[in-house]
Amino acid sequence: MSRKKARDYAYKLVFEWLFNKDNQESSPTMDTVFADSEITVADKDYIKNVVGGVKERYEELSELIGANSRNFSIERIFKPDLAALLLATYELMFMPDIPPAVSISEILDIVKTYSMPDSYVFVNGVLAGILKQIGGND
Repeated sequence: MSRKKARDYAYKLVFEWLFNKDNQESSPTMDTVFADSEITVADKDYIKNVVGGVKERYEELSELIGANSRNFSIERIFKPDLAALLLATYELMFMPDIPPAVSISEILDIVKTYSMPDSYVFVNGVLAGILKQIGGND
């Protein structure tokens, strides 16, 4: 499996979690993802790390996203876009082994697949602001 496919799984898990944050039980979808015979140990580690990291640092990530999404409170951001922003922001901040350009490019592909036609413009703008704010380099 490629990192791109693993990122897609992670996106779906973060999206699901946004609707079930208050339910502390383990996600049945996580078990389904890990039952995929094509998923490698490295992909499982990536997915666990990034999804767990988003959950653990949700408040911090949300504040950063909110500060860079002009005229949109975090509550008003379309959930598919918010899931993408959380995932990419976590990667930008806490996964230095992933080049920022890769994180952003691949998350924009996901947004183009799962969100509204013009959502990628909004997500790209927010991520550009976040990257500038945290001092990331492409």
